[in-house]
Amino acid sequence: MTADPTAARFQEDVEALATPEQRQKYTRYFPGDVSFIGVRMGDVFALAGRSLAMPVGEIERLLESPTHEVRAGACSIMAKAATHRTADQGRREELYQLYLRRHDRIDAWDLVDLAAHQVVGGWLVDKPRDPLYALAASSFWPERRTAMVATAAFLRRGDTTDTLALARLLAPDENVYVQKATGWMLRYLGDVDRNALTGFLDENAAHLPRLTVRAATEKLAKQSRQD
Repeated sequence: MTADPTAARFQEDVEALATPEQRQKYTRYFPGDVSFIGVRMGDVFALAGRSLAMPVGEIERLLESPTHEVRAGACSIMAKAATHRTADQGRREELYQLYLRRHDRIDAWDLVDLAAHQVVGGWLVDKPRDPLYALAASSFWPERRTAMVATAAFLRRGDTTDTLALARLLAPDENVYVQKATGWMLRYLGDVDRNALTGFLDENAAHLPRLTVRAATEKLAKQSRQD
């Protein structure tokens, strides 16, 4: 772990790893997004793993970067730091507050997926879940995706209540990234409680988006998927 990690040093390290070849690869998955400079995410995550002691103020500076890989690094640092064995309540809370306060910079599906589960869901495991319902009502789709993905932290503990409730709330969502996240979490719910998933689908499948149903039923038997 790097001693006294700073945003400036992290950004320099990320930029030094950029290649034109990797930048071209990102155009396949993020068409039209010019914020990528061409750094493999595995390399970004390795740098993040060495920066877990980075102060919140420095992480916020990373989130303000126009470079996608740098912001991905910020989200990875938050996720890894929030779940590290040395993280105390104070550290986890300040990371949670940072995530919500600067959600304007966590504005892509991959950035949400890097940290929502660990930072937001992890913090709310033993607390009221009201913040997730506020996020689910947001006009900013990444916040709605966060609300859904964060429930993975509850599903890991066998708690399906909020995944089901939020899936019902977000069922009519027109954003494909929210639809996919809802289907993804429903599929995970099926790993925890198959009856809860099939019961939800029996009740709601007729008015769920096709993307949501496809993702939710991916692990079901062929006949069940057809039904």
